[in-house]
Amino acid sequence: MKITLALPEDLPKLLGFRQEAASWLSELGTDQWSRPYPADRLLATIESGTVFMVRDAEATVATITLTPDAEDGLWTEQELSEPSLFVNKLTVARTHAGQNLGGRLLDWAADRAFRASVKWLRLDAWTTNEPLQRYYLRQGFQHVRTVRGGVAVNGGPRVSGWLAQREARPADHGLVDETPNSL
Repeated sequence: MKITLALPEDLPKLLGFRQEAASWLSELGTDQWSRPYPADRLLATIESGTVFMVRDAEATVATITLTPDAEDGLWTEQELSEPSLFVNKLTVARTHAGQNLGGRLLDWAADRAFRASVKWLRLDAWTTNEPLQRYYLRQGFQHVRTVRGGVAVNGGPRVSGWLAQREARPADHGLVDETPNSL
């Protein structure tokens, strides 16, 4: 499997991933990602060069956004002064679930952060999705705190405020990285 930068023509696939994940999450009893994600905002992140796709032969099977930009209102000024990269929108196609592809992508992100001389790989997760939080803990993240209340970027109430981080470090993720080395 290889990882590449997402291109504007990948937008329908990324929106499809989001819908597939929302349906699966709904079956598990969580409302995570139940609101449609604005296509124009997703296209802007693609164009910024922070969205990555995992391709298995001709099929696109996963995506991750890795950015130096934190969502407003989550991290303290002191935390933001520490070199960090932030994981967003990690999604694996249900056809490839159960193969640790998400874990390998997190290792790829930690390795990429390490190569960029960044100290932390950080993320925020849905505050009510405890299975997802436990997953991130198993992937080596440490819970920092949970931010409740406030307004999310889309103007709605903040629902993704469980904050976690792990140190950036080299990792053998097994993905062929075909992306530029800089963010």
